[in-house]
Amino acid sequence: MEHWDEIRTAYYVVREGTVSGAADALGVHHATVIRHIDALEERLGVKLFQRHARGYTPTEAGADLARVAQTTDDQFSQLGGRLRGQGETVTGELVVTALPSFAERVAPVLVQFQRDHPEVQVRFLTDARVFRLEYGEAHVAIRAGSAPEEPDNVVQPFFTMEIGLYAAPCYVERFGRPTMDTLGDHRFVGFADLRSRAPFMRWQEKHVPLEAVHFRATDDRGLIAAVRSGAGLGFMATCDAHGLVDVMDRQPEWNAQTWLVTHVDLHRSAKVQAALSAFKAAARDWRRDEKGIQLS
Repeated sequence: MEHWDEIRTAYYVVREGTVSGAADALGVHHATVIRHIDALEERLGVKLFQRHARGYTPTEAGADLARVAQTTDDQFSQLGGRLRGQGETVTGELVVTALPSFAERVAPVLVQFQRDHPEVQVRFLTDARVFRLEYGEAHVAIRAGSAPEEPDNVVQPFFTMEIGLYAAPCYVERFGRPTMDTLGDHRFVGFADLRSRAPFMRWQEKHVPLEAVHFRATDDRGLIAAVRSGAGLGFMATCDAHGLVDVMDRQPEWNAQTWLVTHVDLHRSAKVQAALSAFKAAARDWRRDEKGIQLS
């Protein structure tokens, strides 16, 4: 931590995207920011940023450093709040990650959260990969499937999404509905990643021959679009299946449990606790207002 000021400066350049933005956020002259970055790169012996006319773009090393620095900065802020007796202040950056298919559900919660806490800057990262909270990649992760088991994470049930097997009306007219005995005679839509952790995909892998999966997509949005176009049978949340045919009795093992995941170091911060409360309140609304959503 001997050179924390320089590390923090690098983090703010990544966060703000420009030297001038970082200088404004830190309350220093832009020349100080440049001096800190140059000194840190020389000390570490690695390039942290690519310089160009539009600003500074972090290299892989710069992005790694910024993730660790973000967690450290949050921890210092949390400690400072406790020491000053101001631990209830909800400010700073909040980073939330989720699967792309959760975007329509999660984004409104974050928008309302920001209205309730206008001093918070929200970053919402949607990706199929698992973000590593221990490296400071996010404050709150929304995950689906089996309960996450990474050490030092706090895992809480969020909601259970009911999943069904669906087809477009044109597919049913052409091929009919499947039974357990005729699954191999039908065309299925699946994920491109054969290692998918989704429970319904594990069921499909067990009961549907590999050659019956005629269409693959990288994420839920692509899978749903393919099913709607008549490519084949596909699993999806019941709340996403309007206009499609529910072709088979639903089975409990298809359902997707979702989880709210935080890192133990930041779990009790006012910002993270406020975000968790907002998500839990939203889940209660979903149970009441939307078919297919059941609060755990």
